[in-house]
Amino acid sequence: MNPPLLDAREITVRFGGLTAVDAVSACFMPGELVGIIGPNGAGKTTFFNAISGVTRPTSGQLLASGRDLSGQAPHRYAAHGIARTFQTPRVFGDMPVRDNIAFGLQFAGRRPRQYLFWGDEASVPWVLRTPESILALIGLLPQADLPAAAITPSQQRLLEIGMALATRPRLLLLDEVAAGLTESEVEAMAQLIRRLRDELDLCVVWIEHAVTTLLRHVERVIVLHQGRKIADGAPAEVVCNAEVIEAYLGDEMAEESPA
Repeated sequence: MNPPLLDAREITVRFGGLTAVDAVSACFMPGELVGIIGPNGAGKTTFFNAISGVTRPTSGQLLASGRDLSGQAPHRYAAHGIARTFQTPRVFGDMPVRDNIAFGLQFAGRRPRQYLFWGDEASVPWVLRTPESILALIGLLPQADLPAAAITPSQQRLLEIGMALATRPRLLLLDEVAAGLTESEVEAMAQLIRRLRDELDLCVVWIEHAVTTLLRHVERVIVLHQGRKIADGAPAEVVCNAEVIEAYLGDEMAEESPA
């Protein structure tokens, strides 16, 4: 059996006397679609920062496909197939949309790859080989020549996903990509996330405040509260968990079992 794409073991992050993440463990396997939920201050983004190399954990161990990346820089995580987005999209506003994607492809191209027939591109899906194919995948090809600063905030979120995809990840971490979107845009984003998982065989881990939408689309959900993991299981099970209801979701969420 293959090792997890990412195995987070007892991850703890402290800022002075504040424990933001308290001994959280989680495994993420190939092809999974996992949601992470919790109230403000639950430690969700700090946990993401820790498992993507942005923040060095105070203690714990991070294994990517069996290799220990604990304490290493973000580019080492990216080199092992881990990509992420941020709550506020980080795009190059003065550059055309196409060039933002090209930057990600150039970053990916720095990884050493050796294959007999197709060289560096041998294991890369066709849809991730050019800026145009990636933009078509995320629905931004008509905006290819516009400066990134000129497209809408929801399109900038899509662009950041495209930039992450350009690094050819196996694990994609999405931090509140539905924030600020309309109800229809949130649903379209959820459909895109599921399609990316299905078509590219990615493991996708998705933090979101749009809890009902997330529960409807993910297959496993992790609940954080006050820096601790209080639940990890199928959405239908988690929404009935007494500790989850008390800590975060409220009694009404017990009735929102996903279809």
